[in-house]
Amino acid sequence: MTTRIDCDTCVVRGLACHDCVVTVLLGPPPELEFDDEEKRALDALAAGGLVPPLRLVQSVDPPVIESA
Repeated sequence: MTTRIDCDTCVVRGLACHDCVVTVLLGPPPELEFDDEEKRALDALAAGGLVPPLRLVQSVDPPVIESA
C-alpha cells in the first residue's frame, strides 16, 4: 500500500505547509508517493521531534443520497 501525497488536493494547503514534513524535506511538490515503510519512517522522525508531522488533509466526498 502507498500513501499518495498530492499537495494540490490538500485541504489545508497554504495554511499548514510551513509545518508539514513534505515542505521541510522537499519543498511543496505537486505529488509524492510513500510506501508504508517510508510512511512509518517519517512518523518515527516526527515522533522523535526531528521533522514536523505530515499535515496532509484530504477532502472526503459527501455520501450519495438517492431520493425515493
